[in-house]
Amino acid sequence: MGSHLDSTRDDSPHPLPTPATAAGREGLDALLAHPGRAVVALDFDGTLAPIVPDPDRARAHPEAVPALAALAPKVASIAVITGRPAEVAVHHGGFADVPGLDRLVVLGHYGAERWDAATGTLTTPEPHPGVAAVRAELPGLLERSGAAEGTWTEDKGHAVAVHTRRAPDPQAAFDALRAPLTGLAARHGLIVEPGRMVLELRPPGMDKGAALRSYVHSLDAASVLFAGDDLGDLPAYAAVDTLRAEGTPGLLVCSGSDEVTELRERADVEVAGPAGVVALLAALARRLA
Repeated sequence: MGSHLDSTRDDSPHPLPTPATAAGREGLDALLAHPGRAVVALDFDGTLAPIVPDPDRARAHPEAVPALAALAPKVASIAVITGRPAEVAVHHGGFADVPGLDRLVVLGHYGAERWDAATGTLTTPEPHPGVAAVRAELPGLLERSGAAEGTWTEDKGHAVAVHTRRAPDPQAAFDALRAPLTGLAARHGLIVEPGRMVLELRPPGMDKGAALRSYVHSLDAASVLFAGDDLGDLPAYAAVDTLRAEGTPGLLVCSGSDEVTELRERADVEVAGPAGVVALLAALARRLA
């Protein structure tokens, strides 16, 4: 579906793109008309931070925090919704103790955890018992699979992820591991969430869509923007569709990549990766000045 990136909403030097859909245009217009009742929600990896081979080295785009700090005081809230632990996203994003970011929250582990910039407090539940069982069995499964070379396991506390990006053939390793990891997850009451060369084993019922809807309703927001890049962001896209049907206008933004095209087909606006997302956030902040 995409967007008309050469069309603009204003005459400023760095204008907003025009959404390609009527629903997207309605969502952007509602955000601009009543920004104090708008929620701006964003994925982290691939959206605010470029994808890198080692997730531990992922960091927010250099201009992300300045753009967020410029925009946050003008909207009801900015929510970073991520599968990572909230504290990891806070560290990698550089979100702590930043003037102007009091209205930012990080909903980690797909909303199971919450970190509030205004207070620096973190709330987190006990991990699902299946995660510990999977963590113990995973090394043996990877060894038996014959696809372990170059794979890397990320322990997220409430979930475990297996990355194949550094394997000799990342897609082949991803495909070979999907079925055995799905079986392992099912035996312990978990599910597998596929992403960009990563398979994450996590409890059911944890997804960005549920987190987004709950947060938007908690603030009685009048509009919502969500930006994402990966398959795990599709539930948030669906949540925006549901919110629209319930009468809350929304804007769907795709942080475009060649690895995942599904979001591009659903988005109202496509931008060029994290740099494009940051430019959009900065343009919003300027428009609302």
